[in-house]
Amino acid sequence: MWQRIQTLYLAIATALIISMFFLPKAVVPGADGTPVETFRFVTYIPYLILLIVIALLDLLALTTWKQRVFQMRTAILAALVTLALQIWLVVDYISNAGSMVFRVAAVFPVVALIFNLMAARRIHADQLLVESFSRLRSDKRRR
Repeated sequence: MWQRIQTLYLAIATALIISMFFLPKAVVPGADGTPVETFRFVTYIPYLILLIVIALLDLLALTTWKQRVFQMRTAILAALVTLALQIWLVVDYISNAGSMVFRVAAVFPVVALIFNLMAARRIHADQLLVESFSRLRSDKRRR
């Protein structure tokens, strides 16, 4: 399981998404520059639901290494939901650009999206390799 690079990609994506449960999304700076109010991802219910769905999909993709096709589809679905979360964060950023300072955790979904897509690509390559070996074995048995 851990010897495959796609498992590492999925683990990094999962760690990034899970860390968003604990990190602040944005702060409202005061007149002197100190943070007056901190906004977290988990305080807004739609963000929390999306984070839970993404984390569960990533964990599911991480633990189903024996079913490559299902693992690839789960990683792609997690990437799509992560893209939706990132688009929502961008819209939130544009609408609150003057009043909030967004933290680095707001770009974690982009990085997780990239890692999910790289994992799906590697899972697909592994599946093609396994299918080609199976075809070679079946051709050899027929002779």
